[in-house]
Amino acid sequence: MYKSSNPALSEKIFRKQQAVTSSEVMTIEGTKKKTLAMLGLVVLGAIYTWKLAATGSPSITMWMAIGGIGGFITALITAFSPRIAHITAPIYAVLEGLLLGGLSALMAAQYELAIITQAIGLTFATFFLMLLLYRTGTIKVTNKFRTGVFAATGAIALMYFISFIVSLFGVNMGFIHDSGPLGIGISLVVIAIAAFNLTLDFDFIERSANMQMPKHMEWYGAFGLTVTLVWLYIEFLRLLTRFASRD
Repeated sequence: MYKSSNPALSEKIFRKQQAVTSSEVMTIEGTKKKTLAMLGLVVLGAIYTWKLAATGSPSITMWMAIGGIGGFITALITAFSPRIAHITAPIYAVLEGLLLGGLSALMAAQYELAIITQAIGLTFATFFLMLLLYRTGTIKVTNKFRTGVFAATGAIALMYFISFIVSLFGVNMGFIHDSGPLGIGISLVVIAIAAFNLTLDFDFIERSANMQMPKHMEWYGAFGLTVTLVWLYIEFLRLLTRFASRD
């Protein structure tokens, strides 16, 4: 019942936390506020590396690496230790901001600034659209729906992992990064799966609040939503650069 395809919101983690007693419980409103705080920290981190890129600082690559690797490690720590999410989740947000700010600046320099504002706009438009579809019951999160999104998300992760591994041996899976119809089609499919993950996350957080999970799970729920939004932004940015490279 409480499965999510977002690895940050796994069923095992929430079942474990259900057994923890607390005088305060998780609420949807509290999770909303913490999600906004997380997004604010992402923006702060992004502003720092964006300014570094604007000044032509050679340290931009180092900060992007710190953000990417540090964000991944912090995400793993948060996933396995939800009780310290109030510490690790904000750190994750800042680190991801460092990565996204540098990446966005590089893409803006290579293409145009509009591509960044478009990616941000599309990300939040998708977020509110999926929230509307979920709240109105247009999209019903059933067990079959969860299983399908979970399988699709796993397939995407496996595809990207294989692409990374074979690239280490000089093999290029060009169809994944191609700006042709196939590459654009793949991007659209990945974006759709990321968007469906949002509905699973909404459902997961709502059910967990109804189950009166401990208060610290608000930070954990906000962390899970931030993970999905970061993924969605990167995929929109990838799609827009593919369109731009065709011009």
